[in-house]
Amino acid sequence: MGTLSPLFNPYILMKTSEIKFKVTVDENNLPHKIEWDAPDTGEKSECRSAMIALWDSNENNTLRIDLWTKDMTVDEMKKFYHQNIMTLTDTYVRATNDNISAEKVRELMRQIGKETGVLK
Repeated sequence: MGTLSPLFNPYILMKTSEIKFKVTVDENNLPHKIEWDAPDTGEKSECRSAMIALWDSNENNTLRIDLWTKDMTVDEMKKFYHQNIMTLTDTYVRATNDNISAEKVRELMRQIGKETGVLK
């Protein structure tokens, strides 16, 4: 008989963790300040932009929350976007082992990065 995975072991207690976002908006509901807090790790900071993607299995679709403050510069947004696509590609490889598609995305993003000035 095989052993139980820790995910299904009834003797292991599960815990809940939280990551909190607090968004301060102006009179036009535009983000003025974005703060985040992850109490379990002791991390707490302010940021200029956040991209949150959630998978809705009922709808078989991605839900997104994209926020940035009015202080975020265009150059910062270009770099933020570029870095997000590159790290999403790394995550994609870890989840699928599809290195061929990932390399196509990386090559495209290297080209875009050079054209936009994000990469030298």
